[in-house]
Amino acid sequence: MSYLQESRDAGREVFPDLARAFALFGICVVNVGIMSWPMMTGYGESAVHAAQDQAAFFAVGALFMAKSYTLFSFMFGVGFAYQMQSAERKGVGFSGRYWRRIIGLLIFGLINVAFLFQGDILVMYAILGSILFLFRNASPRLLSGWAIAIYSVQVAFVALMALGFWAWEAFDGENFTLKMGTMLEQADNAAEAFRNGSFADAIAQRFADWSGFITFGMLMQGIGALAFFLFGFSAVKRGTISNPAAPFWKRSRHVFLPIGLVLSGAGAWIMLQGHGGMNPTMMAGMTLIMLGSPFSTAGYLGLIAKWAETPSGTIKTFLARGGTSSLTAYLMQGLILSLIFNPYGLGLFEQLGAASAIALAAIVAIFTIAFASLWRTLFKRGPLEYVLRSWTYMGSR
Repeated sequence: MSYLQESRDAGREVFPDLARAFALFGICVVNVGIMSWPMMTGYGESAVHAAQDQAAFFAVGALFMAKSYTLFSFMFGVGFAYQMQSAERKGVGFSGRYWRRIIGLLIFGLINVAFLFQGDILVMYAILGSILFLFRNASPRLLSGWAIAIYSVQVAFVALMALGFWAWEAFDGENFTLKMGTMLEQADNAAEAFRNGSFADAIAQRFADWSGFITFGMLMQGIGALAFFLFGFSAVKRGTISNPAAPFWKRSRHVFLPIGLVLSGAGAWIMLQGHGGMNPTMMAGMTLIMLGSPFSTAGYLGLIAKWAETPSGTIKTFLARGGTSSLTAYLMQGLILSLIFNPYGLGLFEQLGAASAIALAAIVAIFTIAFASLWRTLFKRGPLEYVLRSWTYMGSR
């Protein structure tokens, strides 16, 4: 059975699958910055020195940073709603299946951290997905209200971080400099593990990076991810996901998208001036990007909705089919990039400028989406989706 026929029979829309494919591309070109360079600092000064590197860094910041994970998070909320609806249609319990799925994501996430990528989002999604469950009976209006409030907290936190960094540097410059020096030393230690260490050294360093990232990441991204879970859940309840022609999507691409891109572009330009670690300039740029993220994300969804309205074509079907196996594609990205940058692979850690690393990540992203799409022409589900589904529906009929 073809993907389109299968989608029609299941009552599934092409729109969410296209959005997942787009999110997978953006996530890969953003993540490569902390897979090819230390997580503590991202791209080093030499990686963003040439004009093409600066242009690539700016483009990723303006177009994808804090917008791809929000798209992915939005689709997590959509998937949550679909799982609830499926359980209701079949007259079966939802809770047991959902919690098994959450545990499955947690296990996949920990495997990802150990062997592939210390910036994993699956563990975070498992934790936040537990909170999402509490909203399962909320109305669309309540979901949207909570989402706006939660995302406002996210922006406020990042803004306070930027202000705090500025005040620290301005009024206690000596200690600030010492702390930044310590961070650079930690980055050097990480670089040594990923440049010259053994396979075991790389695993240990990933867990060290991740243990420092998970709490900070929850505050920097996790709050926003939960907000977009709720936005996605609300969109299904309102019927806007099943209606790509809904007025909201038109308003999103015509009004919200320009606002988001202006804010994100300004933020990316400011970040470019302060790249190379946590500092007031970087945090100020990130604040603007975070502020623009909901507008950009809604705008991108509006563009994707417009494309979903058009008659099915080869490219659209190919990409949407790849988006159905997002877990496989996401983990495959980590596998390929870890083999490229780690010493047990090609050993290119800290060897590429931003432009080269981002171009490489774009190729990897396209390859993984293509692999997932081609796999789906032969099998009903992606390989890791099959594993997760088997665990989720264990003992169910």
